[in-house]
Amino acid sequence: MSRIGKLPVKVPAGVSVTVSGRKVEIKGGKGTLSREVPAEIKVEFADGSITLTPAVEAENTKALWGLYRVLINNMVMGVTTGYKIELEIVGVGYKAEMKGKDLLIAAGLSETVLFKARSGLDYKTDGPNKIVVEGIDKEKVGQAAADIRRIRPPEPYKGKGIRYAGEQVRRKAGKTAGK
Repeated sequence: MSRIGKLPVKVPAGVSVTVSGRKVEIKGGKGTLSREVPAEIKVEFADGSITLTPAVEAENTKALWGLYRVLINNMVMGVTTGYKIELEIVGVGYKAEMKGKDLLIAAGLSETVLFKARSGLDYKTDGPNKIVVEGIDKEKVGQAAADIRRIRPPEPYKGKGIRYAGEQVRRKAGKTAGK
């Protein structure tokens, strides 16, 4: 039995849930999210909570049960509070600025990188060295932040690059440290 899957997802006031067949749609103050649930999982909405149960006994049903419970919980959290990831830019001359809805990032490369805006996401720059990615879909917010970080990941010798806020970069000693 899945320990995570058997927990009900509590739906706060102001959020409406529609379950039609295998499709789950959740509407809240910040927007609407929907997801298709596999046939192995049965979804029911009653008494202000969403419960998931396995429809068949299969090898991977327990894993899918817990996974889709967490994904639906993330949808409920997204339409009520939203998600936000902050990134820091460290390095001399490294900076980010808004160009319309897109991000223009100078990170020690030969040219500045234009990071195009994605639907459902908002980008902000708090000063030249901080980027904030916000949205209601946790997967999209996390993927956009990872793609921005991939432009120039932090290097271990001087720590320069783009990193998540609060991320610890393990530093290495240079060549001269061994002598």
